[in-house]
Formats: sequence, structure tokens, C-alpha cells
Amino acid sequence: MTFTLGYGTNGFGNHTLDDALAVIAELGYGGVALTLDHNHLDPYDDDLPKEVDRVAARLSSLGLNRVVIETGARYLLDPWRKHQPTLLSDDPGLRIDFLRRAMKVAADLGADCVSFWSGVSTVDDDVAWRRLRDGVAEVLDHATVRLAMEPEPGHLVQHLADVLRLREELGEPGLLGVTLDVGHCVAVEPVDAAACVRQAGDLLWNVQLDDMMPNVHEHLEFGTGQLDLRATLGALAESGYTGLAAVELPRHSHAAPEVARRSIEALRAAMPVQTWLEKAESRIRETPSAIAGLFPAVGREVGRSALRPDTDPHGLVDGTIDDQARSRLLAVLAAQLDAPALASEVGELYRYGDDAERRGVLRGLNELVAAGTLDQPVVEAGQQLVADALRANDIRLVAAAMGVFAARHLDQHAWRHGVLKCVFVGVPLAAVASIEVRKDGELLRMLADFATERGAAGRDVPADALELLKEG
Repeated sequence: MTFTLGYGTNGFGNHTLDDALAVIAELGYGGVALTLDHNHLDPYDDDLPKEVDRVAARLSSLGLNRVVIETGARYLLDPWRKHQPTLLSDDPGLRIDFLRRAMKVAADLGADCVSFWSGVSTVDDDVAWRRLRDGVAEVLDHATVRLAMEPEPGHLVQHLADVLRLREELGEPGLLGVTLDVGHCVAVEPVDAAACVRQAGDLLWNVQLDDMMPNVHEHLEFGTGQLDLRATLGALAESGYTGLAAVELPRHSHAAPEVARRSIEALRAAMPVQTWLEKAESRIRETPSAIAGLFPAVGREVGRSALRPDTDPHGLVDGTIDDQARSRLLAVLAAQLDAPALASEVGELYRYGDDAERRGVLRGLNELVAAGTLDQPVVEAGQQLVADALRANDIRLVAAAMGVFAARHLDQHAWRHGVLKCVFVGVPLAAVASIEVRKDGELLRMLADFATERGAAGRDVPADALELLKEG
């Protein structure tokens, strides 16, 4: 299992925090989703620094090693109005201050992230969206830890696609990711929870676990709704998620210990013993040559859909599920072989593979470069493979070829022609790694000539190429 099972303290509202943590740990959970509230680490406590230190020691002594800070306390900010104010309110100052306090607590506890949501809109959608964007931007200006936004049924940000849209409008900030409540996927998302996990990809920083029925926002115990728990946990494992997956049952405090006990029993029963990808990785560790038979089987075993189908439906920028899986296999192989042997094996996988396998090799090289420096034999082999891919007309192969490896190891002449090839065949320039760093006057001249020729022929010029020219 790549991730840590936890339980949310908002499901222990009738316990002291110390007692809640003790029960959660004794039942076998490895982490906790800690909702800051009046009786559970109040962020407005005069002795907050001392209390945070005490809670940190308590978590450590109990072996609760993964923590997420949740900010969904109902009446913490206003004793009369539930969850008010929000980032959508006329005056969101108190909410922004609360989130800043939550980030400080998270930093002091070494938490994975601070989880938050948008709030329910009571104004025009355009006004609400502007308030949300401005509020999140202000919080990010002071961010010292990761922030994970949760799509919440009935809120302005209700769907995973809304979070991804917000990230895009804010310029893809590195400290803004996703909290995914898998029950919400059942209630309101157009696809199931496993698909949502894959769609969130490496932006998934926090997971809340519960069951639900379609079109009903009511947190249920596992097995009483329509969540496919086994498939959801399998998707988390397959995607390589390594964060906290905490049970979220905020209305079950009246029977918290027994509910928590039933929950972890259900989770253990549904947990995949070992995924196909994990088995494949184990085989490669034992016998590196096994990758030759495993590499072609990846798509059939894990799927071929885009990692982010809403924003990147063809997998040109972020790749596909099978790209990601093949990258993982290549990373395992790289740990087993010396540089000459790895260079040879990479060449063989590409030479005898179909287009999907070749794409997997190229994206795997990108991941290896991102993880560290490649030795010269692997670099030289990779340069040959990238050159071959850039002679093809398969846009997904071309896109994979212009990733981090090309940015690091192609000479400027070859790299410029790679960029031009992307523009010519319709690969978005977002797929080209480090384009803002490596672009130069000669590339801009080549793009300007291309645009002139296209214009003379009455053909459109890709918008991202025009934008690059405009920026100079």
C-alpha cells in the first residue's frame, strides 16, 4: 500500500482531541485529518504555540505519522452562521486569516497540506468566482505549506474540474492542489471515484474516504452507498498516491469508536493485496529482463486514458495512465542496471515497441531526468530516440519527445526544430519543457516565418505560437 489510512477528528466531536487520537491510533490508523475547532486545537487559543507542540508530541508518541489540517469546522468563526464567512463573502477577511493560521499550524506539525473549500455562493456566479480567485490568490501570497482545495457538493467549486480551472486561472501555482472526497464523486461527479483519482493525478494531495448515494450529499459508512471501495483504493495504489486517505464521517461522533472500527475493517477487506503494477515492479527488481514482456502489457492492465481528461484529453501535456505506469517500470529498471546496460535496454524497448511503448520510454526518460542526472551512455541513447520520435507524425510521440529530457540534453539547433515540429503537427507548446528558458531569437524568427507562410496560405497559426511571438 503506497498511502496511509487515517481518520478525521471531526468524526470524534464528542471526544477530547487526546482521546480521539488515542482511539484512532489503537484501531490501527496511521494518520489523522485534524479539523481545527474549539475543542480540537483551536487556532485562536492564546497558548496555541505551546498546544501545537504538545499535539505534535502526542501524534509522534502514538505513531500517527501523517497529518492533514482540515478547515471545515462549522461554528468556529461565527457562532450564529454555519461555515461563515467564506472566501465568497462580502468580507472574507476572517476566513483568510483562519487559513493563514491553519497554514502556520500545518507547518509546525509537519502536515501534508491544509485542506479547504470555496463555500456556497449567494451572489452572481461571476462575482463569486472573482471573489474566490482573489481570495485564494491572497492566501497563496502568504502560503508556506501546500493548500488542497476540496470540491464540495452545493458549493461554487463543486466538481474536480472546477479546482483544475481555478488552478489554471491562477497560473498553475505550485502550492495549490486537490483534496478529493471519494463520496462526493458518487454524489455529483460525472465519473466514478477511481476515474477522479486518475484525473487528479499528481495534484492529489489529500483524500477523504466515505460512501454516498448519487445526488445525495450525506456521508455514509462503507457499504451503505454506491462507492466501489475496492476500485477506488486500487486506483489510489495504481496512481502511486502516497498521502493520507482519511475516513470522513463528520456526523457519526455519537458512535465514533465503533464506526472507526468498522471503517478500518472495511478498508482492510477492500484493500488490493498487490496491484498488477506493483507485481510488475517486483518482477523487474528480481529479473530486470522481465521488463521486455511487461512493457507491452501495461495498457491492457492499467488502462490507456489521459491522466487529466478534462484539460488534456489526448494526454499530450501530462500523458496517459499507461505512460505513467511505464515510467514507473523504467524507474525501477534504472535502479537495477548500470548505465551501459540501461542504455541498451531502453533502446530495445523503444526499437521493438509500438507507439504507446515508445511514448512510455520517452516519458520514462523525462522522469529519470527529473529525478537526477543521467549517465552519458543513457543520454546518448535517449538523444537518438528523441531524434527518431521527432521524425514521426504521431502527435503523442512528438509531445513525449519534447519533455524534460529534450530540454536538458538536445542541442539548441535540434531543440528549436523540435519546437517547430510541435507547432506544425498540432502539439500544444505546454508540452514543451522549459520553453520559456530555452527560447531564443532564432526560434522566434523561425516561428515568425512559419506564421507568415501559414497566413499567406490562408491557414490558422496556433494560438500558443502567436502568444510566444507576442511575448518575444
